Amino acid sequence: MNQLVKPGRKLSRQQLIFASTLTLVSTAIIYFYWGLSHALSAFTGGCIGIIPNFVFALYAFRYAGASASRQVMDSFFKGAKVKMVLTALLFALSFKILDLSLAPFFSTYIIAVMSPIIFTAMKRFTFNQQ
Repeated sequence: MNQLVKPGRKLSRQQLIFASTLTLVSTAIIYFYWGLSHALSAFTGGCIGIIPNFVFALYAFRYAGASASRQVMDSFFKGAKVKMVLTALLFALSFKILDLSLAPFFSTYIIAVMSPIIFTAMKRFTFNQQ
């Protein structure tokens, strides 16, 4: 593995774990307050936020270095395209196949999508306090 991609992969892994944790916690809270059908909707929304980000991270941190700059750029843009298509496909399949409760579905999706921003803000705040 290229040493230049390790920090990016580590940060990506941390953000995905954080997003997964937020999704599971919000799903559990929704389950205890509103029941299983709402919790499944929330979990589905969270997964739609997490899975495309995971796929993008696989593409984005495949290559690194000045000698592979063209490969880095191509892989990044291909990852962004795959992420968009996968997100749209997962939304379409969810609405077509599942009977969703929209409020928990979209709230957990938004939490999962916003989790990298929340993670970064928390990380900066924690480091600034030391």
